[in-house]
Amino acid sequence: MEMANIDPARLDAAETIGPCEGTSPQPLVREIPTGLPYPVEVLGPLRPAVEAVQRRTQAPVAIPAQSALSVAALAVQGFANVETLGGWAPLSLYCLTVAASGERKSSCDAPLMAAMREFEREQAAIYREARKERALDLAIWKKRHDTLLGKMKNGAGDKAELAALGPEPAPLPLPDRLVSEPTYEGLTRLFAEGQPSLGLFSDEGGQFLGGFAMSQDNKQKTLAALNDLWMGNPIKRTRQGDGAFTLHGRRLSLHLMVQPVVAHGFLADPLAGDTGFLPRCLVCQPESTIGFRLHDAGVRDDAPVRAFADRLNAILNTEMAMDLETRELRPRRLPLSSEAKALLIRFSDNVERAQRPGGEMEPVRGHASKAAEQAARIAGVLTLWRDLEAAQVSGDAMECAIKLALFYLCEAQRLANAATLSDAVSKAEALRKWMLSPSWGKPWLTVRDVLRRGPNRLRESPEAKKAVQMLVEHHWLAPLPPGTEIEGQVRREAWRICQ
Repeated sequence: MEMANIDPARLDAAETIGPCEGTSPQPLVREIPTGLPYPVEVLGPLRPAVEAVQRRTQAPVAIPAQSALSVAALAVQGFANVETLGGWAPLSLYCLTVAASGERKSSCDAPLMAAMREFEREQAAIYREARKERALDLAIWKKRHDTLLGKMKNGAGDKAELAALGPEPAPLPLPDRLVSEPTYEGLTRLFAEGQPSLGLFSDEGGQFLGGFAMSQDNKQKTLAALNDLWMGNPIKRTRQGDGAFTLHGRRLSLHLMVQPVVAHGFLADPLAGDTGFLPRCLVCQPESTIGFRLHDAGVRDDAPVRAFADRLNAILNTEMAMDLETRELRPRRLPLSSEAKALLIRFSDNVERAQRPGGEMEPVRGHASKAAEQAARIAGVLTLWRDLEAAQVSGDAMECAIKLALFYLCEAQRLANAATLSDAVSKAEALRKWMLSPSWGKPWLTVRDVLRRGPNRLRESPEAKKAVQMLVEHHWLAPLPPGTEIEGQVRREAWRICQ
């Protein structure tokens, strides 16, 4: 790229520059270290589909891995509770994938979610037809009910006839399995009126994290409800107008794909951590592959993805054990083999020792304290995905799950080291990266050029000026004398870029 037409000697000689030499630029944020490679080799029966999607999209393999793992959890969570070192726990998993726009999050998610969405469409069609039949049954019931009441009023009927009629035909449960932006009230109502096993899935997770359910007034309530569902606790609702009710045997898995700016703010939110929600999440932020995804390098192999869809369909079409009246799930117990339990105890003890004062995991004790249970849940999901009738979790499945749980624990530790960014710091950092990149490629900067060519978040003059000023304060920019001529134009206000 052609450099600007400006004499470096004039910049060095300018008396009011506040020369860069002698004052090193100060970082605005702490750099996040590179994470470990995703251990795709231990995904067991999920691995072929994950690798097929990764080869097709050339996205970081962690993105389709998160999608496959969360879909598998949603599929099997209604069938069993797994043995952990602290008792029996649901197979539900909460996954949070952090990746920038353009990382092909949706392209990874879509093929792995396709069978689930097609199942929902089919169930919706069945529901519409069944609702017509139910409407007719209800009309017949009401007519007979009204007739019997009339006879009783005239002394020609009795309660036995009314009792023999039976109760009003029950409403049909809603067929939806997926929700993307629910409020707490909406999620509760869907559990009451619909399926007992649901998934909160979104490839635009920022819409949920920035939506009504996670507003300042509702965040604590929403996080508490999500924590209860992760633990398999009953849903209790008391509200004027709706009355009071309790829902037992409900399950929720979660997968939110979130851009870094939104995710880092949420990861740094004390409420998200202190309520215990974040430690219940399997979080990862893979290294970007943007710039290396050449068209000819992509490989399309649909067979593993079709096999994944076939397995998902088979599970979705298997009836979950439940109470037909209350729709309360009655999951069976999935115990650990003796080998699996021994491996889990060893892993738990190692993580516990690492939480001691000064230990490697002390900064992420919340995540570390749940690592063993996460491993048991993952092992249970992998086990039932392979065989829905499996009698126990094998040692091999537990060994794989422990490696996955350790990866997520290391990711939590790595991302916890990220600085908490205010909006102003985030915008200044975006400007710093842009002005030092080939996209700009010049040794000077003006607000006008930031507005015209800079990051999209800085297309308003007040925001651009604030970002520039912050970079001046951190010695990334030094002011040039008013009237400095740059590329044939006299500049009233301009800055030298320091490196």
